[in-house]
Amino acid sequence: MKLEVLKTDGTKSGENVELSKDIFEIEPNDHVLYLAVKAYLANQRQGTHKVKEKNEVRGGGKKPWRQKGRGGARAGSTRSPLWVGGGSIFGPKPRDYREKLNKKVVSLARKSALSYKAKANQIIVVEDFNFESPKTKEFSKILNALQLKGKKTLLLTNGTLENVYKSGRNIERINILEANKASAYELLNNQILVMQKSAVNLLESTFK
Repeated sequence: MKLEVLKTDGTKSGENVELSKDIFEIEPNDHVLYLAVKAYLANQRQGTHKVKEKNEVRGGGKKPWRQKGRGGARAGSTRSPLWVGGGSIFGPKPRDYREKLNKKVVSLARKSALSYKAKANQIIVVEDFNFESPKTKEFSKILNALQLKGKKTLLLTNGTLENVYKSGRNIERINILEANKASAYELLNNQILVMQKSAVNLLESTFK
């Protein structure tokens, strides 16, 4: 599959990039994608939720009233789960939600995500660019030139480009990642996938 490389001003550069059939033109595996997305979202959870149970709530050591003779229900503690201020029954406790996936499953999920994007014509390859210092205004100009303003976009870069990241982090609906670190969820969760020219080789090298 060939894609034309665009300049940062939106015009054609005259260069083409050949995308690997083994990565961008496979038959997507929906179940593997489901597993990868589920694991990614689960791994974002901190799992720090906690409520106090009956034995952890302060107070309640004394029996509120005598067992018999009052005409009311028995009560052994003011911290019963049935009382206001009492402990919770089977409340949430801290836990680890992380899910582990086989490396081959992760790799297939990423290939499936990229193949879906290619099939939907939602991939753009742009020439390599960087900034001498963070320039949000310049980054916005590039997005406008590529007709991406307002679209949910993922930009894949060739390695760590700190000034590019800082230039785009305050722009709404833009996400910037190193090409070799993008997960299947992040590859899918956008309207347009933009790759710097050199990032294509970096991305493909992660599957070798």
